[in-house]
Amino acid sequence: MKKILFYTNQFFGQIGGEEFAYTEPFVEEGAKGPAMGLKAALPEAEIVATVICGDNYFAENVDKCKEFIQAQVEKYQPDLFVAGPAFNAGRFGIACGESCTLVQEDLGIPAITGMYEENPAVDMFKAYCKIVKTAKSAAGMKDAIAKMSALAGKILRGEKLGLPKEEGYFPMGKRVNVFHEKNGAVRAVEMLVRKLNGEPYETELEISTYEKVEPSAPLPDLKHAKIALCTSGGIVPFGNPDHLTAASAKFWKKYDLAGLDKLEKGKFESVHAGYDPVYANENPNRVAPYNVLKELEKEGEIGEVYPYLITTTGNSTSVADATRFGKEIAEDLKAAGVQGVILTST
Repeated sequence: MKKILFYTNQFFGQIGGEEFAYTEPFVEEGAKGPAMGLKAALPEAEIVATVICGDNYFAENVDKCKEFIQAQVEKYQPDLFVAGPAFNAGRFGIACGESCTLVQEDLGIPAITGMYEENPAVDMFKAYCKIVKTAKSAAGMKDAIAKMSALAGKILRGEKLGLPKEEGYFPMGKRVNVFHEKNGAVRAVEMLVRKLNGEPYETELEISTYEKVEPSAPLPDLKHAKIALCTSGGIVPFGNPDHLTAASAKFWKKYDLAGLDKLEKGKFESVHAGYDPVYANENPNRVAPYNVLKELEKEGEIGEVYPYLITTTGNSTSVADATRFGKEIAEDLKAAGVQGVILTST
């Protein structure tokens, strides 16, 4: 019987929610959480064990978690590694992607996971492991497990896989020769004709699309405007009192800067995992230039600087969460009478 090693997070591992996000990785014999569905769909395979880890712990201790997973792979000698599905959960998606990439690329064992198309981990890891397309939330668990089980079954049976679209996973960036009766020019013209006639057609080249946001009109009078500072660079008060995550943020914070002319070393720091924070910690104004805004205020170039820092981490944060942040921040700033925002990244 073929063996499968499964990975999931604290929520789907039935440990708990965000309050258990710092749970260190541990292993339980047999199938737990979504692995139960996989077990039912693949009677020819055995779920030998389930690795469970908190999302925050994995995000902040990637190397330690990968070492733990490698140890379990060496112990159980699985024929396949399955992680997730992570749906649109950014931190969970990164953990699944990191785990599958380790097992597939470094250990030479097939690995699959499942995610929603907007999960930032899709673009990060789709070239290294098979990521099955899923719904946005756990409401699509049944369908996700069915798709992952079908792909897992083919891999375990050694069957030849079809194209990504046929098997339900994201293209991995590999080019293969496919022979058609008609050449590309003929197919393209036929597709165009079907489109012009309002008939159904299917493109051979999928292009990512994102919501277009119209830019705001320029401020008519900057010298009398209230300007706020917002950053996705992860600048927080020293010690990170609200535990802003280093990646895949699920919230944003606002910190009072009243009476300050700059962000001082030792009082503010960066918790962002997407860049080297050494220089940001040396001078947090490099990422969140509050000092420059206060200078412009004193010179009369800006009417007033909003005395709060709006901050989050943009690193691997999903489009859906970032959109929600933007709407929430905009409502908060409009209520405070802010007319303009300086948004800094990394």
